Amino acid sequence: METASHVVIGAGLIGASTAWHLAERGHDVILLERDVPASEFGSSHGSARIFRYAYPDPFYAQLVVDSEPHWARLSELAGVELITRCGALDHGEDRNPALLADVLTQVGVEHELLSAEEASARFPQFAFESEVLWQPTAGVLDAQTTVETMVAAAQAAGARVHTGWEVSSVVEREDGLLITATDGRELLAGHATVAAGGFLPWLLPRLPLSDAFRAALPEFEVTQENAFHFPFGEDFPAESWPTVIHKIEGWNSYALPGGRDAGFRGLKLAEYHAGRALPSAQDQDGVIPAEVRERVVAQVAALYPGLVPEPYAETTCLFTMTPTEDFLLEREGRITLFSACSGHGAKFAPLLGTFGADVATGAAEAPAPFRVVSAGSAGAK
Repeated sequence: METASHVVIGAGLIGASTAWHLAERGHDVILLERDVPASEFGSSHGSARIFRYAYPDPFYAQLVVDSEPHWARLSELAGVELITRCGALDHGEDRNPALLADVLTQVGVEHELLSAEEASARFPQFAFESEVLWQPTAGVLDAQTTVETMVAAAQAAGARVHTGWEVSSVVEREDGLLITATDGRELLAGHATVAAGGFLPWLLPRLPLSDAFRAALPEFEVTQENAFHFPFGEDFPAESWPTVIHKIEGWNSYALPGGRDAGFRGLKLAEYHAGRALPSAQDQDGVIPAEVRERVVAQVAALYPGLVPEPYAETTCLFTMTPTEDFLLEREGRITLFSACSGHGAKFAPLLGTFGADVATGAAEAPAPFRVVSAGSAGAK
């Protein structure tokens, strides 16, 4: 039977990062993936995720700053820049741009707080009704290439990667954890880090965890989100578009240049955490309701004068949310659970693997907001 001191379940952004850092520290690592790394069935596929610093919680804003040297190293390994610094806008009364600006001042991130009139003059492709926070060094990260680079770095450090390996059960034995695949294959692990994203709720009952630990876990809500690509208007070329978060009563959305996923010719836009709830990622169907499409098209026509309000592409994606939107990283015995999603985990990926490796090896506990024993913060957002 194949054995390893550490097995990581899930080769998305967080699992790949954890496997990379474990392997670089000299541990014997196997990375298991039910499909392929950055699979379209998970939450880490595609070329476009927002990289932003603006958080109402200074803990997360500082964490973005702390991730920068890890992104620089990973870009060097990839041979390409993984982050396109197109800038970011935050606006809308419910987004509270002034509060976000105060937090960015605390953590030393370059920014400007603009009036609606100033922002409209500089970014006429948007409609503004409040103050606007501008972050010039924010942008878009390439999730798929990030995962592939971390997986390659893990392999270069000695990790083994098994694709098409869907875990069906993990059983505690005296000599370790017996991990069984749905096709009957088995391996023995000294420790398992479960970074299964939206598949975590399905896998949780199949893990050897105590009743007390299960009771302490937050609820995980998996949703199938809906995203649309709208063409750039002829007066606004691709390089003129930043990312944007817009939050007002009844409308909470994010948008970003769509990258190679949709031919670099449009803005990817979605309502935030507004999709259909699922028992787990096993239950996704990729269907976008007509009424959702109609609502988003109407909002784009009203709020994005620089876009053509006719989507040329659309897709679904998965969010796995905790109630506070904090991440979860906690260990019990030979199992570490790592859920760094809640719709905003990608920007921290190469840093979070250092935390995952610390917890899996017992070198350090997770940051307090990630721990089961923590009451959690007021919410990351």
